[in-house]
Formats: sequence, structure tokens, C-alpha cells
Amino acid sequence: MTKNTPEIVPESKEKYRDILSSGQLKDLFSRTISYLRVSLTDQCNLRCIYCSPKEVTEKLDCKELLSYEELLRVIDIAVQLGIRKVRLTGGEPLVRRNVISFIRRLASMSDLHDIRLTTNGVMLVRMAEELYEAGIRKLNISLDTLKRQRFRQITGVDCFDQVWQGIERVQAVGFSPIKLNIVALKGINDDEFVDFAGLALSHRLQVRFIEFMPIGRATIENREKYISVDEIKEKISVLGDLEEVTTFRVDGPARVYTLTDKNGTSGRIGFISPISHKFCETCNRLRLTSDGKLRSCLLSDMQTDLKQILRSGGSDDDVKAVLLKTIMDKPKGHTILEKDGVSCVGQMSRIGG
Repeated sequence: MTKNTPEIVPESKEKYRDILSSGQLKDLFSRTISYLRVSLTDQCNLRCIYCSPKEVTEKLDCKELLSYEELLRVIDIAVQLGIRKVRLTGGEPLVRRNVISFIRRLASMSDLHDIRLTTNGVMLVRMAEELYEAGIRKLNISLDTLKRQRFRQITGVDCFDQVWQGIERVQAVGFSPIKLNIVALKGINDDEFVDFAGLALSHRLQVRFIEFMPIGRATIENREKYISVDEIKEKISVLGDLEEVTTFRVDGPARVYTLTDKNGTSGRIGFISPISHKFCETCNRLRLTSDGKLRSCLLSDMQTDLKQILRSGGSDDDVKAVLLKTIMDKPKGHTILEKDGVSCVGQMSRIGG
């Protein structure tokens, strides 16, 4: 091992020898870890108010990002250990040069069963077919308003029509599922929750409401914008009945409901509630940031500099040791709301949304 590789004590080595022999990764709380979120870049073509604070303008130099070769190496090792699902995020992952070629290579990994992409939708009009051909089938599209002027106010860019055309394009191409991610912001888009929920009834879309999370400097000036999923449910209940459906934890943190209106039309609504209803006990994720840090929890700044290990001659066994140690150190739950709890000051665009 290199001098930068975390040491795994003998008792833990024995424990993980038994766990790995079963073909599954489990942490110290018996959670199966099967999902890796990978941020390709901190660059973005939007500047959303809850993601990119006004005072932060510096972006990572290209050499600070993990190269595609480094990313593929880490993901391949993670898949060998038991990771089966990878989500590509950013920033905006589609702004990174040659991303389609990278996705093709990623999709060729035989034991990687599920590759998904989260995007703001700006580039989908021209990239939908290429993404589908490269191997992406499942998309999450971030969209926090259906109003053009408000879209510009939230994102800093006047391109709502372009994003909506991208949503129509990926529907036509055949992506499924297509999920719309709405960050719920009191006083900003809470008057649109019913309209968003209505899209689940009228379009082939799963609509997902996400509680505003206290991550990074951008949240300091926006804390009062938090609204709980219980309040959201109450608002959209005017459309019909909500009935929770059973999902597999590999599907992610959303609690999914069927919304059925008075005419019998139904659609899927998801709620992600990291604050009001913590789902830490079922968390199955690791995160690899755009600058090469490996994290086991979004709402904690505990992380290991994997890039330093890769670039100092670290072996595959060194990378495995980092993955296993990160899993062993995965906290039972976040303490973001507790007094003196763990804080997350990292920039969301760098961590990966």
C-alpha cells in the first residue's frame, strides 16, 4: 500500500473477507452498498440559487478532475467488489468533453447492471440520441419551475424552452424511466407543486419532490426556503389520492406513491425527504466527487482523497482498501439537524447532486 492508503485493521480485514466472499458489500450496520454516484465535473451551464453560491466563481482546473481513465479504473474496481449501479452527475455531466465516449466504455463493463444520468436538460435536445446509443436508458432531469421567467431567476439562464424540448425529445427517443427532480423551495416554487404533480398524470414522467438540504455556502442565505414533504403532499392532495408503492432500495431514496385522480388516471410521484424523514437506515450509496474525493454520506464532509492515491502510484488493492475503509466508516445516519452535528460545507456542484 502507498503511504496515503488508509490502513484496515486485521479484525476488519477478517470481517470483509467473509462479506466479500458473498459477493455483496455490507457496512457495519448491515446495509448493502451497491450504488456509486460519480460527479464528472463541477462545471455547469446554469447557476441555480441553491447549488452555486453567488460568491463562489472559481471552478476546478481540468487537471484537478479525475481523468476518464482514472474514473473507469475506480468504477471497475468498485464493480469487482459489488457495486452494481452507477449514476453520473455533476455539475452538469454533459458539459464535460467526450462524455459520450466515456459512457460507451462504462456501459461495456459486464457486471455493471445499471447506468443512470442526472442532468439539467439543457443539452438533451442535441444529445438524446447519442446518449441512448451509448447505453443510457434512465434519466433524472432537474427542473424547479414550469415558468420561463422564474426559470431564469432560479438558474440565471433564460433557456426553459430548450429544457422542455429536451424532455420531449428523450420521451420520443424512448428513455425510461424519466424522472423530473424538483427541489422544493418555499416562496419560490411552492405555488407550482400541483402543476408539477399533474405532469405525472398527463405525461410519461415520474415527478419527484426533493426537500431543500443544508449543503454548502449557498444554503446559508436560503435556509428559510425549506418545506417538508408532508406539506408538499398536502398541497398536491387536491389532485387525488396518494398510495405508497413498494420499491427496491437499489431504486434510490425516494418514497414512491401512485397518484390517482377522480377519473381514474394515475401517475407516479416520488418524495425525497432527507430532513423530515431520514432514510439513512436504507442508504446504499457511496459518492465520488469531481475532484476525486470518496464520500460515504452526502450530508457529512468525511472523505478520502482517492485522486492522491491514484496519482501516487497506488495499486488496485490500494483503491479497494479505500473503498472498503470508506464503507466501514459510513455513519449510521446524518446529524445535520442535531446540536454540534456534522456539517456539510462542500459545494454541491463539486460533490455531485
